[in-house]
Order: sequence, then C-alpha cells, then structure tokens
Amino acid sequence: MAIFSLAELIRLVIMTAALGYIFMSYIKSPSTINDVLSSSKSFNWQDFRFAALVTAPGIVLHEMGHKFVGLAVGVQTEFFTSYFGLFVGVFLKWISSPFIIFAPGYVSLSGALTETQVFLTALAGPLMNLLLFFIAYLILDRKTNLTRSQAVALHLTKQINMFLFLFNLIPFPPFDGYKVFTSLFGIIF
Repeated sequence: MAIFSLAELIRLVIMTAALGYIFMSYIKSPSTINDVLSSSKSFNWQDFRFAALVTAPGIVLHEMGHKFVGLAVGVQTEFFTSYFGLFVGVFLKWISSPFIIFAPGYVSLSGALTETQVFLTALAGPLMNLLLFFIAYLILDRKTNLTRSQAVALHLTKQINMFLFLFNLIPFPPFDGYKVFTSLFGIIF
C-alpha cells in the first residue's frame, strides 16, 4: 500500500487551488496592492498565486501532520478534501463576508485506535502550525535582505499559522483540541 495515493494528491491540488481562490480577495500580492485593476472583480493570477502560497502550506501541512504521524503510530490514514467545506469558503467569498471560517479538508483514521494514537495524531496538525509559525518568525527575525514580497508572505504565514494553531486547539468537537484533551484525559486517567 502506498503512503500517499494519487487520489490524495489530486485532492490536495483541488484544495490548494480553492484556497488560493477563496483568499485572493483578502490576501493581495504586494506587487498588485496598489494596482487599481487588481482591486476589481476580475480574476488576478498574481493574487491567486500569492494567496495560495501563503494559506495552503499551513493547511496542507497541518493535515499532512495528522496523516504521517498517524501512519508512524500504526494507524491507516487517508486525506480527503471537504468539498462542502470548500463550498462554504467560496460562498463566504462570493457574499464578501468579513470573515472566512471553513474546513477545507481532513484526514480519516481507520482501525481500532488507542488513546495514545488519537492523542498523537490529533496533536500533530496544530504542532505543525506552531512549527511553521516559529520558522516564519525566525526567518523574519534573522534575515535582513528579504524582499517586500518575502517579508509580507512570511508575516502572513506567521499570523495564519498562529491562528490555525490556537483555533484547532479549541476543546470542543470537531476541533483537534477536543481529541487532544479527551484522549489525554483517557491516557492519564
């Protein structure tokens, strides 16, 4: 059995493209921010690419954290795109919602899972976001020769990943935090 299937790769590409489209109105490329034409309702490839570059890694790597840690602890995993979740994101974009909250994808775990397996796979996603936050923070803190686009991308990456880390640790279903805290409670007691 392959660690990563072609179907999962296609789902990741679809999710990444949808994320670029959903966030391109909210996250503008620094090179188009003052461009009057880019602020119109037309599709702007630079804004699409920049939004995908800034948003997709945090979400994709979050899910891959779940997938690969699950595999490492002996759980069968598969990544799925949440088409309904992506539709919600697209709909919120279309109505010019001031906030965008949706679930673009998830990793399905199968088999009989122990509390430790649940704890480790649930915690892996938010920890990946925390790692990405610190990587962006350290690069911004130590590199002095960044271009404006690089600095903006890293600053947004830092903010997005801290939000994803905290948001996903909310201790209520269906968030990762619920699984983290309930499984930890099961391990301890």
